[in-house]
Amino acid sequence: MKYKEQIDIFKDYFKNGEKKREDFKLGVEFEHFVIDKDTLKTISYYGKSGVAETLKDLENLGYEALYEGEYILGLQKDKKHITTEPGSQLELSIDASLSIKELEEEYLDFLQDIIPILNKKNQAIIATGYHPETRIDEIKLLPKKRYDFMYDYFKTKGTHAHNMMKGTAALQVAIDYESQEDYIKKFKILNALTPVFYAMFENAYYFEGEKAPFHNMRSFIWENCDKDRSGVMPSSLDSDYNYGKYAEYILEGCPIFIYKDGREVSAKGKDIKELLDPYDFTKEEIEHYLTMFFPDVRTKKYIEIRMMDSVPYPLNFSAIALFKGLLYNEENLEKLLEFVKCITLKDVEEAKHRMMEEGLKAEFNGITLLEIGKFLVELSHKGLDGEEKRYLEPLKEMLDSGKSPYEITKSLEGKGKKESLNWCILNNLLEDKNE
Repeated sequence: MKYKEQIDIFKDYFKNGEKKREDFKLGVEFEHFVIDKDTLKTISYYGKSGVAETLKDLENLGYEALYEGEYILGLQKDKKHITTEPGSQLELSIDASLSIKELEEEYLDFLQDIIPILNKKNQAIIATGYHPETRIDEIKLLPKKRYDFMYDYFKTKGTHAHNMMKGTAALQVAIDYESQEDYIKKFKILNALTPVFYAMFENAYYFEGEKAPFHNMRSFIWENCDKDRSGVMPSSLDSDYNYGKYAEYILEGCPIFIYKDGREVSAKGKDIKELLDPYDFTKEEIEHYLTMFFPDVRTKKYIEIRMMDSVPYPLNFSAIALFKGLLYNEENLEKLLEFVKCITLKDVEEAKHRMMEEGLKAEFNGITLLEIGKFLVELSHKGLDGEEKRYLEPLKEMLDSGKSPYEITKSLEGKGKKESLNWCILNNLLEDKNE
């Protein structure tokens, strides 16, 4: 009985996330690295000219600072929220909006604020899926208690769990759903097409100073992080998938740490079904549990799409437009549902493994990931209003040339590592925009 009531708590939470179609919005999170312009080494949070100092410089520009003890760990200004990840990655999230142009304006406003600060320190902000130069053992963990718990917990898990924490950067897009039926359609489509989105936006040609051993390093890292909380959610393509199935997925896992008397304490390996009191819980507790799982497609009060590596502007806005055109257009939603109806979890897992060897050339049920990517861009183009179609152009041009971001960097490798990554350094792109 208790287990059913626990499931109902999560089902009610997801139901409360349902929105009317006219209220649909897009949420975005952009993760970046701050690097030295000359060495490409990642800048530490600590010390002179460190990330903490840069955050304080932004505070002086009118950003409101968020501290944990003596440490500045986040900032907020207007619709922009800046947080720090375990390896000093800077994450920018922007208040959800249906207008891609509004999101773009906030993003460029952030770059206008931070880039002059970084230029004075001979530093750059770069969008890649993994550190181009620095090894994770050279990076001191950020001073957040939750990160200490996660770091210790992951010591007993996958071989690359610490790489995930300290070394990766992603682009995440969040979309709304109208009902459980609408949620199921979108969730199934996204999970079924996981390999396509990974391959289209893979952007980690370099890994800790060397050429990456294979394609899609970030996917490989997630696959070797913690099987209980990452990768494709096992029941996502089941014919009877629903809110309750996601609730079961959460309840059967350990939350790593919990909050007790206002502070973080270890969950001591207990599953959430052992910890959640269905008669005495808070909304914050439920939200904490949901954030401690990292599947490729995550459910909160929205659907979070997590497959894309961090990619530079304007390609990052192509991704946002892609999902809007695909998933906020009813005709496209039905076409995609038909397209993925025969795809199984085994098909997805096999394609994910093939893409690590072949990238976009890998086949997925007899079609290359590249061809599926082109099909998705074409479909999305039909689903967008005239003004927003232009955001797809960088992605269309890239795929028409048969490339992913990984392949773009590879094609420039002959000019040297620094030159090959110039297109990912946002300082350069902003200077171009101002010329």
